[in-house]
Amino acid sequence: MPQDYLKRILTAKVYDVAQETPLDLAPCLSERLGNRLLLKREDMQSVFSFKLRGAYNKMAQLSPEVLSRGAIAASAGNHAQGVALGAKRLGTTAIIVMPMTTPQVKVDAVKALGATVILHGDTYDDAYTYARQLEAEKGLTFVHPFDDPDVIAGQGTIGMEILRQCQKPIHAIFVAIGGGGLISGIAAYVKRLRPEIKIIGVEPMDADAMTQSLAAGHRVRLPQVGLFADGVAVREVGEETFRLCQEYVDETILVSTDDICAAIKDVFEDTRSILEPAGALAIAAAKIYVEREQIQDRTLVAVACGANMNFNRLRFVAERAEMGERREAIFAVTIPEERGSFRRFCECIGTRNLTEFNYRIAGEREAHFFVGVQVRDREDAAEIAATVAAQGFKIIDLTDNELAKLHLRHMVGGRSPLAEHELLYRFEFPERPGALTKFLNCMSPNWNISLFHYRNHGADYGRIVVGMQVPPDEMSELQAFLETLGYQYWDESQNPVYKLFLG
Repeated sequence: MPQDYLKRILTAKVYDVAQETPLDLAPCLSERLGNRLLLKREDMQSVFSFKLRGAYNKMAQLSPEVLSRGAIAASAGNHAQGVALGAKRLGTTAIIVMPMTTPQVKVDAVKALGATVILHGDTYDDAYTYARQLEAEKGLTFVHPFDDPDVIAGQGTIGMEILRQCQKPIHAIFVAIGGGGLISGIAAYVKRLRPEIKIIGVEPMDADAMTQSLAAGHRVRLPQVGLFADGVAVREVGEETFRLCQEYVDETILVSTDDICAAIKDVFEDTRSILEPAGALAIAAAKIYVEREQIQDRTLVAVACGANMNFNRLRFVAERAEMGERREAIFAVTIPEERGSFRRFCECIGTRNLTEFNYRIAGEREAHFFVGVQVRDREDAAEIAATVAAQGFKIIDLTDNELAKLHLRHMVGGRSPLAEHELLYRFEFPERPGALTKFLNCMSPNWNISLFHYRNHGADYGRIVVGMQVPPDEMSELQAFLETLGYQYWDESQNPVYKLFLG
């Protein structure tokens, strides 16, 4: 009952280990959205996640006798740190079963808190089953990551803090959903005191167990879940959390991987903090909601619920963030294999920045290349496609094509029997508008480009590799071109890697 949860939340024992986190304005994102977006900074907890609230509250309620036997939990990472910290603070032991796919940063953090880590299975559910088996064998106390009233109440203290920290009207609170403990606790408290506030749950498109369950009217078990947002990769939501969500959650929003990456970038630009994928779900959904509802000047709250990010994953996040913001479009373009065609294509792009260009000569009549372009929005991308098509070129929009974004963009190339008299050069040039166009305009029209690779990596300088078919009697003109261009360059024509894979 709501009264029961209200009392549980008000008396929850969380502040021995948790801090009351700030409710910070995201100034840049707020201005862009035309609404006041507040971030509940649970990423600032000592374990960089909200999970210690519920875990500690559960363990603190146990009798000394039960607590002395030790605790066990299954977790993809953040709950594990909460249990490990709770065990350390309460003077007991903890065993944590984690999926084999858990980011190493989370495994190391749990070990550093003194818990024993066992890696088992590919998903949370595999780890959960094994943890339950060990619980029975060793007589330990299982600390559920979400489907427990004390855990739910611990997470609900976030809702209590939000209402205390923001006295002004709140239009909606956005909360990530894994098993449902976080949103259940927040919703049970907020709806009891401020029922007019919308509670909106957020799930990845490939891990939407709560969304499917609410639509079906009963808990749905997913056959598999995506692992990018590993903190919410749960196949089946809790029984109690499902009941509470049915009663209190107004709606759920599904977000894509690109949406999540864009949200991570948004939060970084406002706070200089880097959220993990699950931690950025709420921000991604707030953006989608504002665009869908066309609201203005409202106060929105997004729970930034975790920051246990693997550093290596940042490469992928940076690659996909621009697409999540709809600020990069990628295309496959086919043009006639004749001099001047590439220049005509560049004229179609106009003053927009090229973000990527991959090409390898492959046929005598047609040239196929993969190109990325910085755009204002999806309408701008459609305008580019129409302009290119009007020139008689074939163009396919690949912006939503996962195969192209994940793999094919890195596989354009190979050997070509048509690359006669090819020389390979690597260049660095200042990363500013017009630099690439300057390079193309300085080249002799007699030299055919047989290979081209460029990708904007966010540095102050751009890097390209160019294959040029230069007749042997024009080497002096080539040298003059290289010297007057003003860009740093390297002759890679004798590079063994080039000879092995491209030459």
